[in-house]
Amino acid sequence: MDLLDLARNRKTVRRFSKEVPPLEDVMYALKVAKEAPSGMNSQPWHFVVVKDDQIKSKIREVCEAAEKEFHEKVKGKLGNWLKETGIDWRKDFLSKAPYLIAVLGNSREPYWIQSVWLSVGYVLLALEEKGLGTVTYTPPNPRDVERVLNVPKGWNLQVILPVGYPDDEKPKYRRKKLENIVSFDLFTPRKW
Repeated sequence: MDLLDLARNRKTVRRFSKEVPPLEDVMYALKVAKEAPSGMNSQPWHFVVVKDDQIKSKIREVCEAAEKEFHEKVKGKLGNWLKETGIDWRKDFLSKAPYLIAVLGNSREPYWIQSVWLSVGYVLLALEEKGLGTVTYTPPNPRDVERVLNVPKGWNLQVILPVGYPDDEKPKYRRKKLENIVSFDLFTPRKW
């Protein structure tokens, strides 16, 4: 499968099979991630792979507490989208996925946010290549999760990637057409 096929097939997965994938497949995705470009070649990322059920449950507990509060307050476009999709404060995938990958960035490095997110993109495609699914979950309370994971000062949680074999029949969200997102020479916005 070529890169475009991997990108076309990759979708957000929030439900996972109970079958535990080989850890080697997760490590493969992280080997791919470390090849991402970074500002000044600082490679300002660190990946914490969580396998322990108690730690996953604690992460879920602190995230759901903050999610419940967030969902009670969110309005506007995001609030409407969450209601339309049925996404609520419950984050079962945080304890049910066989693995969680907490992606951290070293905030003392230049361009650390951009660099870390480039590595996340690499992880997503590598997981797809191995037949694994994930969702890019950004908790509303990253500091609470950092405390659970014993993250030192200067490192910031960017995303949690629950990883496993997909058990989610939901189709991939529709993508915009290329002609709606590309302009030549001057910016020309188009509707989709």
